[in-house]
Amino acid sequence: MTYCVAMRLDAGLVFLSDSRTNAGVDQIGTFRKMTVFENPGDRTMVLMTAGNLSISQSVLQLLHDHVGSNGTTIWTAPDMYEAARIVGEAVRAIHVREAKALAQFNIEFNVSIIFGGQIRGETCRLFQIYAAGNFIEAHDENTYFQIGEAKYGKPIIDRVVTRRSSLDDAVKCALISMDSTLRSNISVGLPLDLLVYEADSLAVTRFVTIDEKNAYFQMLRGTWGAQLRQVFEGIDAPTWQPMPDADDQPVRMPLPAAVPPVLAPPVLQSMAQQSGDGK
Repeated sequence: MTYCVAMRLDAGLVFLSDSRTNAGVDQIGTFRKMTVFENPGDRTMVLMTAGNLSISQSVLQLLHDHVGSNGTTIWTAPDMYEAARIVGEAVRAIHVREAKALAQFNIEFNVSIIFGGQIRGETCRLFQIYAAGNFIEAHDENTYFQIGEAKYGKPIIDRVVTRRSSLDDAVKCALISMDSTLRSNISVGLPLDLLVYEADSLAVTRFVTIDEKNAYFQMLRGTWGAQLRQVFEGIDAPTWQPMPDADDQPVRMPLPAAVPPVLAPPVLQSMAQQSGDGK
């Protein structure tokens, strides 16, 4: 499996992907999920994939030279929407070629793509492309996309990132999101590819591959864990009071007639509601 996340901000774009693939616990491999299509000064586009690795690789191979139905390629598309449409066409072309044969072996045609970047003359744009070749675009109300094992790293992004976030803050959030996923799911693993695109640069200016020796990532995951525990320990424990409503009871299975009760049920308590002043 994998985890990839991308964020579209006023300041630019952030892309982060892991590199683990697996076909069972004894078939673990490392394959990079991020590919850059760059013509400095004209366009910079980043594509990240999740799902069946053979399908992803086939899509990438085809996409390099694929001519769209209107005669354009990913290198000549006039805008990011048209470039995303060409990526979707490549996905459908691989589906026509491979899906039937895969189905004969009970293998699902499974690929998910995050595709984003900037073409000269327009702003940064970000898309999520599905296995059917259709896609959606990120907007101000939804500034990020995730593919793969997305659920573990989603809550921190929802709480922190907005379109006005700085690129550095978005990078911190993306890395914490990835660390949460690494800790909770064995199918996601190091090394990571991190690319930060500054709006209107039309070139890759910040990129790093992060492994277990990366000092900043180790500092971040250690600091985040320690401060999260500190915040948790600083929250008051719940207080309890007698159950205010005798009818407010848990659902109990009745004792069979052959089983005599040993003790009377204890007096139930309910969690006390906090007053407006916090007391």
